[in-house]
Amino acid sequence: MEGGNFVDYVKVCCRSGKGGSGSVHLHRAKYQPKGGPDGGNGGRGGHIILRGNAQLWTLLHLKYRKHVIADDGVNGSGNLKTGANGKDVVLEVPLGTVAKDAETGEIDIEITEDGQEVVWVPGGRGGMGNAHFKTATNQTPRYAQPGEPGQEIWKILELKLLADVGLVGFPNAGKSTLLAAVSAAKPEIADYPFTTLVPNLGMVSYRGDRSFVMADIPGIIEGAHKGKGLGHRFLRHIERNSILLFMVPADSADIKKEYNILLKECKLYNPELANKKRILAITKSDLIDDELKSLLIPNLPRKIPYIFISAVTGQGIEQLKDLIWQTLNKPVLDE
Repeated sequence: MEGGNFVDYVKVCCRSGKGGSGSVHLHRAKYQPKGGPDGGNGGRGGHIILRGNAQLWTLLHLKYRKHVIADDGVNGSGNLKTGANGKDVVLEVPLGTVAKDAETGEIDIEITEDGQEVVWVPGGRGGMGNAHFKTATNQTPRYAQPGEPGQEIWKILELKLLADVGLVGFPNAGKSTLLAAVSAAKPEIADYPFTTLVPNLGMVSYRGDRSFVMADIPGIIEGAHKGKGLGHRFLRHIERNSILLFMVPADSADIKKEYNILLKECKLYNPELANKKRILAITKSDLIDDELKSLLIPNLPRKIPYIFISAVTGQGIEQLKDLIWQTLNKPVLDE
């Protein structure tokens, strides 16, 4: 996924269709000069609909579409003819898309399944024709309902990546290097902070024909839950990951402290992230020998499985895959 083509946030002005007006019409025929009311109903205004599409990975196709406008319903007419409904507008979005009200921030819909369709902004109802209001005491009503107006409202679409494993770490922790080593993904890799500015997805092949999806997400910094660094743009993408793979370099001054900062930022952003399955990978382990590893182990965080890896030499990579697969397929236990 090219960085410039990855779009995970769009704001659009949505206008659903106005309902058609009901018709005021009295039937007239050669041998029926007073045939009574026969005004038809107006058609419904067009809806704005969201549809999940598993083939999409980004909101790029909606980036420059600032206005989404559905057609109005057609007015009713004589001879009990109902007006046509306004044409709906269907917006196809990737799985993991969250639709919100731009003013209140309230979540309207979450699209998580391929083919899932939800009416996002409903069109106005069509008005009833005068035939609808005929009664025994009012044989020839000369009034009908107008159509309901459509809605015009600003909306937001946010993408939260659906992946099995989300990589969590400070900038330059080796996340992109690991993704490139275990999948066909080609993330940008360089020796400076914030090389990764957008998430990258990679399909990791496992034993036999099994596989899982790994997401390399922009590096976190202390205060990210307040929006510092790439802040919320990073954190929302780990909400839907099954496992959080925390990555701390072996040459870190304090591995446990670094892990605790990362975990704290996740919890402050969304307390539910504390319930995610977690693994700790000590990266760049080719820089240390076995003696130094044995000295580091007593100071590692407790109650979390850990593994020493090096994406450059391949050390511990197969064992990491095994650990991820086992963790993916076991229930979450309360700590």
